[in-house]
Amino acid sequence: MLQKTFALISLGCDKNRVDGERLLGEIEKNGSKVTTDLYRAQVVIVNTCAFLTAAREEAILSVLEASKLKREGKLEKLVVTGCLPQGYEEELYPALTEADVFLGTTDCKALFPALERAYAGERVNAVGKGNECPVEEGTLFPRVLSTPDHYKYLKISEGCSNHCTYCLIPSIRGRYLSYPLEAIVEEARSLGETQELIVVAQDITRYGEDKGENRLIPLLRALAALENIHHIRLLYCYPEKITEELIAFIRDEKKILKYLDIPLQHSEDRVLKLMGRRGTRAEYLALFQRLREEIPEIALRTTFISGFPTEMEEEHKGLIGFIREAKFMNLGCFAYSREPNTPAYKLKGQVHHSTKQRRVRELYAAQQPIARANMEQFVGKRLNVLCDGIDMERSCFVGRAYFQAPDIDGVVYFTAREAKEGEIYSVLVDRAESYDLFGSAD
Repeated sequence: MLQKTFALISLGCDKNRVDGERLLGEIEKNGSKVTTDLYRAQVVIVNTCAFLTAAREEAILSVLEASKLKREGKLEKLVVTGCLPQGYEEELYPALTEADVFLGTTDCKALFPALERAYAGERVNAVGKGNECPVEEGTLFPRVLSTPDHYKYLKISEGCSNHCTYCLIPSIRGRYLSYPLEAIVEEARSLGETQELIVVAQDITRYGEDKGENRLIPLLRALAALENIHHIRLLYCYPEKITEELIAFIRDEKKILKYLDIPLQHSEDRVLKLMGRRGTRAEYLALFQRLREEIPEIALRTTFISGFPTEMEEEHKGLIGFIREAKFMNLGCFAYSREPNTPAYKLKGQVHHSTKQRRVRELYAAQQPIARANMEQFVGKRLNVLCDGIDMERSCFVGRAYFQAPDIDGVVYFTAREAKEGEIYSVLVDRAESYDLFGSAD
C-alpha cells in the first residue's frame, strides 16, 4: 500500500473545509502521515474553490505555487481537488499539467487508487470516480479535524437545488443531497467533547426534502440530545424555510445558539426576482419581526450582493434603507461577480465595476453605526465568552459570544488571570468598537 506524507492546502468555505478533512481522514486511514509543513510533504493536495472568478484565480495560483516545489525536487506529486476540477475538468485538466491527479468534490475514496497510477507514471483524471454521498457502512467517511478542538463543523448535505441565477454551486456540486440522519448524528457523536457544533450546508433549512420531507428539526433534536455537544450554531438558513415550528424549536432548545445566518442577497423585489430568490422585502421584514418577538435575544446575520445586473440607484438606496430598518447584528456585502454559465451572466445592464465597489462601500457605511450600536449595548454587561486562544499582539485572550461565528463576525478581547482555550468565561464588557468588544474575566 502506498504510504506517503501529505500536506493539504484548503481554500474556500467551511463546507469545503469539511471535504478537505475527509481527505485527511482517508489519508490517515490508509496509514499515511499528514503534515502542516509543505517542505516535509511528499504529496501536496490543493482543495480548491470555484464559486467566483477571484476564487478560481486564487486556486490556480495556489496550484502553481505548490508546483514550484516539484520543480525544485522537494515534492513528488501534486493533487488538485474540489470545486475547480469538478466544475472545470474539461477545460483545466489538459491545461493545468502541473497537477498529477485531478479529483472532484466527493472523490476522497479515489485518492489512493489515483495516486498509485500517478506513481506508476500516469497523469490521472479521477473526477467523479469517488462516492456521491460520503457514507460507508452507515457512517460518514472519517475526518481529521483542522479546527480547534472546541468548535467543529458538521456538514449535513451536498449540493444545492435553489438555482439562484448568479450561482454556480448547482452546476458544480450538483443537486441537493441530504446525508442520512443517523450517519450525521453518529459523526457528531464521534467528534468528542464539542463546545460549539456548527451545522453547515449550502442551505440547511432544506435538509431532508430531497428524500420526501423536511427533517431539519428531527436532526437538530437528535444532535441536541448528544451529551458531548454543548452548543449548536446554525449557518445558511434560507428565509422562506424558517417556519413557525423551526422558530419555536430554536427558542426552546437551550443548546441552540440564538443566532441565525440568513443569506438574503438583496431586499428589493424586482432584483430578488431576477436573482431567482423566493421572497419579498415585506416578507423578510415580517420574518425578522416574528423572530425577534419569539426570541428577543436573537442575533441575525445576512449577506448582500451589490451591483446585480440592472440594479438601479433607487434599488441600491432601497437596500440601504432595508439595512437601516432590519438592524442586523452582522452582515457581509459583496460586489456581484459575473460568472459564465449562470443565467445572470447573459442579462443586459451589467453594472460597472467602479459603481459596484462604491455601492459596497455605501452598504458597509450604512451598517457601521448599526454594528457599533449593537456592540455598545453590551458595555457594562456580562457575556459568556468561548475562549478561542491568545491574541499575542494585544497581549490578551480572544473569544466569541453567541452572536459571533468563527472567521466571519467580530470577537471579544478580554483579560484574565488565566484562561483555557475551549472554556467559557463570564466577561464584563467595558468597551466596544464597531465589530469587537473588550472586557475582563478577572
